Amino acid sequence: MTQHKKLILASKSPRRKDLLFNANVAFEIRTKDTEEHYPADIALREVPVYLAQLKAAAMMDELQSDETLLTADTIVLLNGKIYGKPEDFNDAVSILQALSGNTHEVITGVCLKSHEKEKVFSETTHVTFKELSLDEIKFYIENYTPFDKAGAYAIQEWIGLIGITGIRGDYYNIVGLPIQRVLTELKTF
Repeated sequence: MTQHKKLILASKSPRRKDLLFNANVAFEIRTKDTEEHYPADIALREVPVYLAQLKAAAMMDELQSDETLLTADTIVLLNGKIYGKPEDFNDAVSILQALSGNTHEVITGVCLKSHEKEKVFSETTHVTFKELSLDEIKFYIENYTPFDKAGAYAIQEWIGLIGITGIRGDYYNIVGLPIQRVLTELKTF
């Protein structure tokens, strides 16, 4: 894929890195810790874009004129509540019990930014879980690493294989980046 500017991925997510790599996109990773806070009055579906823009703003002083920055943030939304990364084992159990037997939204906000312009968008995918037993939930948490994942799960891991009964939307959005949309937006950025 031809790129006019060097792409900088500002993310520690190994899944976002893998998606860009597998799409044959040349990029470099640079990260900076950013407090992920959002205003209390913001619409919940707008939180991922807000946080992606916040992450981009934190990186701008390090961005060169020949570079484009890519930041993203993913949330899980169910019944008017955001489920982020679990704080501990019990929180992960709680989150997965809430998602069990329900359809939730996975929303990823993306920010493409250079010194000249900015493009933001979000992608929403609906995911349905079967009723998960407490044993299944505990097995997953004990044998996998859900603590760095919104909603306490990764679709490509065991729990996705045994627990997800339906997906409406972009699968890769659930993994962490709506890669097809990102590639399309990069072409015109």
